Amino acid sequence: MPRVLLIEDDPSVREGVELGLRRRGHEVRAAESGEAGLAELKAFQPELVLLDLMLPGINGVQVCRRIRETSQLPIIMLTARGDDFDVVIGLEAGADDYIVKPARTEVIEARIRAVLRRLADPGGRPGLEFHGELALDRAGLTAAKSGERLPLAPSELKLLLHLAASPEQVFSRQQLLESVWEHSYHGDARLVDACVRRLRHKIEDVPGSPRYIQTVRGFGYRFGPLR
Repeated sequence: MPRVLLIEDDPSVREGVELGLRRRGHEVRAAESGEAGLAELKAFQPELVLLDLMLPGINGVQVCRRIRETSQLPIIMLTARGDDFDVVIGLEAGADDYIVKPARTEVIEARIRAVLRRLADPGGRPGLEFHGELALDRAGLTAAKSGERLPLAPSELKLLLHLAASPEQVFSRQQLLESVWEHSYHGDARLVDACVRRLRHKIEDVPGSPRYIQTVRGFGYRFGPLR
């Protein structure tokens, strides 16, 4: 079972999530602050981080940015209802998904598994493929541009591989939520839009005039056509 680092300052939530995941076989280490969570990264070597947004001291968004400076570790944010603005900032900072508290252990575990599956099952054909200056290695789960490896978070890589597997095909935001985030219900399109914005800043020469990830107004997104 995956090792999960839980960073949550609320004792009741922290203990409830930790106990629930442990009962389901997860190895869990809990930290009550952003500083303590960052300190646990090297020692615990988690496979996924559950990160509360509203932390004292270094807040969840700052923790997310610190992790993304050196790691593409999957991150799921824990948010309270009404934190819409913070959710958008958190997603822009590089989080892969979010869960609104309170949430049942079954829901949290399902989202953990979904995020980790994106790494294990990128979909599409295996091997190296080229699109303009982009090189995508589906077997090695890497992407490079002009020979330079791109530091993509798991959700960014999965979205890029999914779109690039069907060039010029338009996908709605809901289709992308179902395929990339495995949200089977009518999910939150902000996940898709935030991920596209982050991806464009990493792969496009001019993010405001994208060549690879293009918007089809009123429908969704497509990969290409490359001009």
